[in-house]
Amino acid sequence: MKKLAAVVACFGVLISSNMHAAGIEDKYNKACVTCHGTGALGAPKTGDQAAWAPRLKQGTDTLLSHIRSGYKNMPAKGLCNDCSDADYIALIKFMSQ
Repeated sequence: MKKLAAVVACFGVLISSNMHAAGIEDKYNKACVTCHGTGALGAPKTGDQAAWAPRLKQGTDTLLSHIRSGYKNMPAKGLCNDCSDADYIALIKFMSQ
């Protein structure tokens, strides 16, 4: 019985994680891909680890501040008005890998 409960719990976490990942990809496609998919307006391209490295070195607090307020050519909230800080962090991770 304990093994079954553990399997069910792991499966639930996996489903939740996959649903969150799908939600982040949806948010990326709605709000981020226009600039980060092409590098428009100086945005670091998704998957370009070299372009993201100096930004990541600034730390999460700085990156979140830039996202919330806007920075250089990036509009405030990166056009994702319904994103939480956790969403922004997941989006940064998604784009920087």
